[in-house]
Amino acid sequence: MTVTTHDSTASLVESYRSLLNRLELTEKIRLLTGETAFTLPGNDSIGLAEMAFSDGPTGVRGLKFYGGEAVALVPNATLIAGSWDDEVAYEVGELLSEEAARQQIHVVLGPTINLHRTPLGGRLFEAYSEDPYLTGRTAAGYVKGMQAGGTGACLKHLVANESEIMRNFMDSRLSEATLREVYLTPFEIAVQDAHPYSMMAAYNDVNGVPATEQDHVQNQIVKGEWGWDGLIMSDWFATKHTAESANGGLDLIMPQGGPWGERLVAAVERGEVSEQRIDEHVARLLLLAERTGALDTDGRGHRSFPTDLPAASDPARAEQLKRIATRGMVVLKNEGQVLPLGSGTVALSGRPATDTQLMGGGSAIVTPPYQVGIAQGLSERIGERLSVASGPWTRRRPLAVDPQSVSHPETGAPGLEVNYYAADGTLISSVHSTVPEISVGWDDDMEQIPARVTFRARVGEQTQSLRLGGIGAGNWTVEYLGSDGTLGRLGSQSDFVTDDPGEAVLRPPAFEQVVEVAPGSVVSASVELQDSERTNRLLEDPRFNIVPESHMAGFSSFGKFALVATPIHASDEQLIAEAAQQAAAAETAVVVVGLTEEDETEAADKQTLALPGAQDALVSAVAAVAPRTVVVINAATPVLMPWLDEVDAVLVVGLPGQEGGHAVAEVLTGVAEPTGRLVTSYPSADGAAPAWGTEPDEQLRLEYTDGSFIGYRGYAAGHAAAPLFYFGHGLGYGQWQYTAATLDEEAVQVELTNTGTRTSRETIQLYFRPDDQNQPVRLVGYQGVVVAAGESARVRVRIDQRMLRRWDEGAGHFEPVGQGSYLVARSLADIRAELRR
Repeated sequence: MTVTTHDSTASLVESYRSLLNRLELTEKIRLLTGETAFTLPGNDSIGLAEMAFSDGPTGVRGLKFYGGEAVALVPNATLIAGSWDDEVAYEVGELLSEEAARQQIHVVLGPTINLHRTPLGGRLFEAYSEDPYLTGRTAAGYVKGMQAGGTGACLKHLVANESEIMRNFMDSRLSEATLREVYLTPFEIAVQDAHPYSMMAAYNDVNGVPATEQDHVQNQIVKGEWGWDGLIMSDWFATKHTAESANGGLDLIMPQGGPWGERLVAAVERGEVSEQRIDEHVARLLLLAERTGALDTDGRGHRSFPTDLPAASDPARAEQLKRIATRGMVVLKNEGQVLPLGSGTVALSGRPATDTQLMGGGSAIVTPPYQVGIAQGLSERIGERLSVASGPWTRRRPLAVDPQSVSHPETGAPGLEVNYYAADGTLISSVHSTVPEISVGWDDDMEQIPARVTFRARVGEQTQSLRLGGIGAGNWTVEYLGSDGTLGRLGSQSDFVTDDPGEAVLRPPAFEQVVEVAPGSVVSASVELQDSERTNRLLEDPRFNIVPESHMAGFSSFGKFALVATPIHASDEQLIAEAAQQAAAAETAVVVVGLTEEDETEAADKQTLALPGAQDALVSAVAAVAPRTVVVINAATPVLMPWLDEVDAVLVVGLPGQEGGHAVAEVLTGVAEPTGRLVTSYPSADGAAPAWGTEPDEQLRLEYTDGSFIGYRGYAAGHAAAPLFYFGHGLGYGQWQYTAATLDEEAVQVELTNTGTRTSRETIQLYFRPDDQNQPVRLVGYQGVVVAAGESARVRVRIDQRMLRRWDEGAGHFEPVGQGSYLVARSLADIRAELRR
């Protein structure tokens, strides 16, 4: 496949002039809006095939939002970036390209390269880091690997999209210097180093202008200053206005419908948008098609997708996923070298041990062929030496029913019966569902949107107490046979919490109640779907900047629904007592704590970094009686650790993908080394961070008051109390002595020795601290090296000159940052050498 590059927009358009001339205006514009939720229309007259897109930060989901085919569940983005290794990022991109090709997907909607501005961000798990350089460099590796396999990558979300609350309407307010020095930097690095084929414009406004209409960012900077010839698409349903978005640099709106189509034809005819502008958009689309094999330019046909690619369950793929996961895991504490575990007995406890969270929520959800939890993985590794106890409940919201825990009321097969009814009571469809949730009006393949949905499921023979209820906006009635033989009924009207249209799909309202249910009986639930008044509210409130043509004005009919039926077997107090009793009898206790997809998800931010439920109490109870205590954190983002001084070791394993349990077991037992380094600083307390709140003010503005002092930069400048753990921290299983460091114009040479007892990998981090106190310290290079025990190595760490600049607001361009010192470090809390520039 030939990859075409262009020096200017004019030459790009002219290179496709012969194809453009074959199309009428209406045909051109038809190509610029989705055909379905995840596909684009083709055009036989110019040799353009349909193109398929898929979400994909942690797996290529395919064309179904829920319940699609089995695909590989990859370790989450913070584990990938946590390797601090370009080769790992490349390998992940390569893997995902194979997953895409197997499903005939042309473009994967990733990587997410927004920054971890505040640790409360709900979507941080699918973004790489708080640092723009680490993020951009990791993204470049991912893009190179993906596009080498013929699949287009899509950098997202352009730009300043670091929080989820009211993300469709909030206005990120930041200076030009902050925009240039921090939030555009990852995009710039990826463009310059890897040339991604596409980008995605965000939902939010930036300094009062919708991201989809950002002439300054999209036209002037990305396409102009950077000379990038790729395509900019909208996030799904993000486009608000017709002419403004077409003129503002957006090339494609997704999905189907929305403010282009006939409205854009009319805007061109009125002279509001030039046809030359339309030609530019189509040319960029044709270039994307050519690069991904969907444009037949020479009569030899379109791309033939390979058929011999490994399945998601292939053993070789499993080994690959396991290895990638271990590379990003981080040892935060390891007193007395408790890790790796010895040959003694191990008491494992904690709900995430038996119900390990392997992926985050929202559009990153995929359907893996299997999922290995920590209890399973460790049991397979150490066998009879392991005892397992559960732990306290970790959920803040009702949980959709596990289809494997119930059965179809008629057939007895695992799953539940779901029926869809029209407003007149006619049955539209009846299905045997084996997935926890169903969607309505989105991705459901039904021509008619139902007015009512029912769920029926038979509970287990041993079930007594249930958390019973429903998830989804509507009027609910839930009926069950009580343990006393009487019919019980629950009712609720679940209303939307916010005016965010994505709430119905990504975080719908929910309710539950604890009830006693007769074993083996049938639970039934019925929900009458609501006609949302949300669209009218959006149109009436000028803060939302929504007009009838806006894509979001047609979003209100979508929704996600589920039955809630979760067994309760014991109280939290009883579970903690059982775990402590078990731990006291073992040589080492391993307590697994963490977050769930409720906390690490699209469409919602966290309110606290505290672990949900009584997990802190579990750790303290176990640590009080166990000879040695190891805490495993099953979360991708920072959590508070009030028990840190009580335990011997802490290991962060992120959201480790379908092979997560096996990966954690290998790390705990020393089969693999956790060589990861933190990609985000861990605050010592709620609020103790350079940036904290994510909720916009009454005018929907969110001020980026930390400026260029994001994350570790702000901590180092004293803008917040010292973090619990700095960005870059990670102990691994090695011991290191740095013996010398020298500086030249392009790099720092570092000599170091592995003083430990095993071969290990070290990551040398290079920071620059300007003399100008108005400029933050910043990461300017890093390099990993593997060194055998007792051996030494000389490592060259290249200085990225793009990080040695500042934006001059008055002059309107970058200037050198000036004099300062290079810091050779394991993190800013562990500086090993300082060199003057």
